[in-house]
Amino acid sequence: MKIVDILKQDKVTLSFEVFPPKTTGGYESVAKATQEIAALRPDFMSVTYGAGGGTSEHTVDIASALKERYDVTVLAHLSCVSSTRAHVAAMLDKFRQRGIENVLALRGDIPEGGPLAADYQYAAELVREIKAQGDFCIGGACYPEGHVDSPNKTEDILHLKEKVDAGCEFLTTQMFFDNNIFYNFLYRIREKGVTVPVIAGIMPITNVKQVARTLKMSGTYLPERFKAIVDRFGDDPSAMRQAGVIYATEQIIDLIANGVNHIHIYTMNKPEIAAGIQASLSEILK
Repeated sequence: MKIVDILKQDKVTLSFEVFPPKTTGGYESVAKATQEIAALRPDFMSVTYGAGGGTSEHTVDIASALKERYDVTVLAHLSCVSSTRAHVAAMLDKFRQRGIENVLALRGDIPEGGPLAADYQYAAELVREIKAQGDFCIGGACYPEGHVDSPNKTEDILHLKEKVDAGCEFLTTQMFFDNNIFYNFLYRIREKGVTVPVIAGIMPITNVKQVARTLKMSGTYLPERFKAIVDRFGDDPSAMRQAGVIYATEQIIDLIANGVNHIHIYTMNKPEIAAGIQASLSEILK
């Protein structure tokens, strides 16, 4: 099923993101975790794409296994910053052969000291390429606080509109921890003519190491309320895990109450986190 059709339904949707292993040796444990998450019957699941495409085969294998064994609608990520057009065409052919019809088109992180291909600079170029090569449902990423490489939020929204005009049918946000930032972003992009569905991306922070990693990766704003949670419970892993799940759940409840019907959870391959959030929303999701 195409994700854009799921998003058109008059209901709240909950989806989960998983990621492939960095090495072949870790495949079995990752596959087990993703299967446990699939057993929760989310509206769809996304499978990320390793830096430089190094785990692209795992992306295909995990996504197709989730689809075939659990009948879960899947969204396969595809990044282009380190890819040639030939590689992108080969990946799209693999998606097509495995019945994967939803693709999240990303520029991808520029690898430190890694190889850069000259074929693509921006995600919009990849969107056009996918659009030209088959009947895929194409999603894109968006950044409520602005992309780290954009000089300002105004220019970032212009690039976002370019992606949508190129063929993106829905957008998924980077993680955020202050819903007001998301509401403001939604208002600004609608004002600029970006009208496709926007899925709110929520990252449950369940340990202190995640905080430092998140800040380094995205520079995301952390509200004082959240910092207080980390200060109080950061040294107690069980308490921090519970507090992180509750904080994320409260974010989601506020989003749904304010008319945001599509929620995507960055699970970090942790079935217990996905299950905890889903259970806390059981009556709301009915």
